[in-house]
Formats: sequence, C-alpha cells, structure tokens
Amino acid sequence: MFYHDTIAAIATSSKNGSISVIRVSGEESFSFVSKIFYNSNNENIDLNLCETHTVHYGYIKNAEGDLLDEVLVLLMKAPRSYTAEDTVEIQCHGGSFICRAILNLLIENGVRVAEPGEFTKRAFLHGRIDLSQAESVKDVIQSKSKIALENSLSQLRGNVKEKITELRDMILVDICTLEAALDDPEHLSLDGYSSMMSEHVDLLQKEVAHLLKNSENGRIIREGIKTVIIGKPNVGKSSFLNCILRENRAIVTDIPGTTRDTLEEELMIGDTLLQLIDTAGIHDTEDTIENIGIEKAKKSVKEADFVICILDSSDKLSEDDIFILKQAEHVPGVILLNKSDLDSVILPEQMKEYEEGNKKVMVFSAATGQGLTELEEYLNELFCQDEIDYEKDIYITNHRQKQALVDTAESLNQLREGIESGVPEDLYSIDLYNAYESLGKIIGKTVEDDIVDKIFKDFCMGK
Repeated sequence: MFYHDTIAAIATSSKNGSISVIRVSGEESFSFVSKIFYNSNNENIDLNLCETHTVHYGYIKNAEGDLLDEVLVLLMKAPRSYTAEDTVEIQCHGGSFICRAILNLLIENGVRVAEPGEFTKRAFLHGRIDLSQAESVKDVIQSKSKIALENSLSQLRGNVKEKITELRDMILVDICTLEAALDDPEHLSLDGYSSMMSEHVDLLQKEVAHLLKNSENGRIIREGIKTVIIGKPNVGKSSFLNCILRENRAIVTDIPGTTRDTLEEELMIGDTLLQLIDTAGIHDTEDTIENIGIEKAKKSVKEADFVICILDSSDKLSEDDIFILKQAEHVPGVILLNKSDLDSVILPEQMKEYEEGNKKVMVFSAATGQGLTELEEYLNELFCQDEIDYEKDIYITNHRQKQALVDTAESLNQLREGIESGVPEDLYSIDLYNAYESLGKIIGKTVEDDIVDKIFKDFCMGK
C-alpha cells in the first residue's frame, strides 16, 4: 500500500542547534522539494532526475525568489529509505524559525504536515519493518541507559520478529496438518497425532514461558530498578537521597515527618538505571495527611525491586524500625546504618539475622558521605548486566507485547487441557488459531487498525 499524499516534518529537536533536518516522504517528495531548491548558479533543480542516495548543495527560495537558507539535500528513492517511499531530507541551519519557514514553504506547495510517528507508521505499513521493530524505534529514542539502548537496538534489528515468526511457523504447520486431514480423511489420518501435538505444545509452552519470564527483566531494563528508600521519620532518608544524587533534591529539616509524599529521581549506577523513590517516614501517627504518605510508602515497598532501609545508628532499634524491616523482608536490598558520624548504638553485628537473609548491612553517613563509594560499588556489582546477551536472548519490554504473550500462553494451556482430556483432534485448531493470532499481534500481522493508530500517535513529531 502506497500513500498518494506527501508528508513533511521537522525531524530534529525543537531547541536551537547548528543543524536541523526537515524530512519529506511520499511519491511527490522529489517534485515538491524541486520547486523550492536552487543550485549555486541560481538554477531550479529537478531532483527527480538525480541519482538516489546523493547529496546536493544549494539554496531554498520562496516563490518571490527570496533566499531562506543555504542547505544540503539528501535524496533517497523508494524502496531504499526509512519509509520505503521516495524521501528527501533537507539539512538547514539550526533554529526553530528557519525550520518552520522552510516547512511552511513546503506546505504552501502542497505537502501535508506529518502526524506524530507517521514516518515510522509508513515504514511498518509498507512492510519494511514489523510492529515490534516499529515500537523499538520509540524505545531507542527514549532509552535512559546503556542496557535499555542495547536491548532496543536488538529489537530494532529484528530479534523479536525472528522468534515470534519461528513460533508462528511451528503453529501453522500443525494447523495446516489438521485442516488437510479433515479435508481429506481418506488419505491423511490423525491417528496418534495427539501425542505428537502434545510434544509440540510442550515446546511452544516452554518458549512462551521463557519469553514471559524474561519480560520481567525487560521491564527493569526499560524502566530501571524500582528502588524504594524507607525508614522511620528523621533517620536521614532525604539526606541520603541528596547525598547519593550529589544535589539538594529533597527538603531536609530536624522536624520529623518532613517528607509526606513520595519523591522520585533517576540515578545511573554503572550501566544500570535506578528509579529512586524517597518515602514518608513509617510510624504510628494521628496526622491524616501524614498517614496517606505512609500508606503510599508501604505500597511502594510491595512494588519495589530493591529497598534501601535506613536506620539511625545513633539511636537504639525501635519497634518502628523492626516493623519497617518486616515490611521489606521479602524484597532484596541494603540496610544502611546512617549517622555513623555520631556515637553508634546499633552495630553491624547486631543486624546479622537480616544480613543472612537478603539484605546487606552497611555503615553510612549522609552527612559526611562515609560509605557512599562502598555502596555505589556494591550496587554496581549487584546490578551488573554482563550476563545479558541481547544477540542470543530476548527481553520483551513492551506491555502490549507482553499481554499478547499472556494470551498465547492461555490458548496453549487450553490446548494442553484439551489434549489431556481426549477432545477430538479437529477441535485443536481453535486454540491453535488463537495462539497464532495472539503472537501475530506482537509483530503486527493480526493487529487492528485502531491499535496501530494508538501505538504511533505516542511517537514524537518527525519520526
């Protein structure tokens, strides 16, 4: 399917820079740009006569012959372009005014302004990329860490597409076998096919389960490790946040309960992104507003990937401290004995029962920075992602794709139940088709138009 309209948009950041790019795509893109492009001899150039993937130097002028800018024009003829359509990229001087002036000139000549994500949408609809690759384009742009970028690039290269296509091909063989046998029972028998079908389902379930298991790592890769800072009031949670961020991000006072809501910040530890969440101090209180913050803190702990429990080492262990440690006992983390610059009452050896669980106990001082380097080194080692191989394994980071895998697993479970309960072989096709369709949603083979529209409208302009 090829569109008859030609679209254009500014493909670079809206902030001023040395160079900006205006992208034009569609079957008349060469003709539209030709109307406004002149060479150094002031000659209007017909770009349709030029070779593909060539760069041309010249000027952009309006209908009155007024000079707008000195530019480079890059030509890409279909299908060897991002959209698989004829595409022109105009490299002009940076600055929002000149970009918009050239874009408006194109619009005056008949070009339509592209919708957000429309260039990538056209690449998908023309079959140059599948839907998983299209979604990875946005993930590449929005990557917040090295591992997120590497995973997104792996998906952009097609690792999700290849695996899902492989699984769909396996299902399709069984569907075709069943339908052929039903159409021609005299020559094709299904005797004993249920045992073979059972083996196929085992393999499919194993593959889908592995992808779903990896999707939890995929969430962490994309969003970062949800790291919740907890402790009773005035133990130094906000001071710790400021210390590890190396800036005064949180308000710090001697008044207990200063933090009444969650405060979120991002921090890179090595190649890993931490989503740091500072919470309200957990304790018994009659303050209604403070209690709302405390309940949010408890909820954050339940949803956390990692917790940083902070204790005031200059004060004895209280019932509130023990309650907090109990709340976080099932979540991996560290226990920081803060205020080590003061006389310590709580010593590391007193916390051995927690260290033997899933918490490392460390001496710390948010006031002086003591223990900060050791903490960062520990976190960097703990969250090291060297074992992740994006070439050999797949980490689904997309919620829509994960839901399609969940639906696939459900269909395979129903098929398994049918085989074990001895249903006729001709009924296998129902669940096989459902699994096949669900997997197709990941790569865009069976996805509805409104879902496609929703996906691409969240892209940035010019992409």
